[in-house]
Amino acid sequence: MVLIDVDGTMVNSVPDLAYSIDQMLLDLDMPVRGEDKVRRWVGNGIERLVKRALVNALDGDPDETLYQSALPLFKSHYSVNYSKRSYLYEGVRQGLDYMQARKYCMGCVTNKATEFTHPLLDDLDIARYFEVVICGDDTIEIKPHPMPLLTAAQRMQIDPQRSLMLGDSSNDVRAARAAGFQIICTSYGYNHGEDIRRYEPDAVIDSMAELEKII
Repeated sequence: MVLIDVDGTMVNSVPDLAYSIDQMLLDLDMPVRGEDKVRRWVGNGIERLVKRALVNALDGDPDETLYQSALPLFKSHYSVNYSKRSYLYEGVRQGLDYMQARKYCMGCVTNKATEFTHPLLDDLDIARYFEVVICGDDTIEIKPHPMPLLTAAQRMQIDPQRSLMLGDSSNDVRAARAAGFQIICTSYGYNHGEDIRRYEPDAVIDSMAELEKII
């Protein structure tokens, strides 16, 4: 089984996320943040992304009243912008076609909310590749906790020791290690601006097309 992350692994979703964040901030009469900052903040779910945008930093929590006003604004903007600017990275479809041809069981595991994940996969015409999709609100815990990966393995009745995670961030590496999965990471992902090699995944690839040489 191969489980694949969405944002920063298959999909460059930052353009839509940044647009929606900036529209939310404009609604609140706050300065916009732009794509460069949002790219560093992606990866821990939309709630954390909104909080980071409000405090303009990777860590820290905003005023709770402000946050409760901001979150529905972001969701409203993103609900009509989740796929307008997002696109598949080069090599993604080639990699998916290769794994499908080899008859690997494929699943998608993401911290992205269900209400945005399934429509995005449909719009980009990749939902058909996945036998299971685990989103950020499908389990009590999200990555880097291993629960989403182990839930997918349980549903597909496959031993984690015979499974691989394909991701882009330290969250993916930590979740895979804790679940007993192997882990391959993309070099072009978000990972809060850090080089993913620091976290010692089993392999790092520049394109999912390279999977033909690795698995």
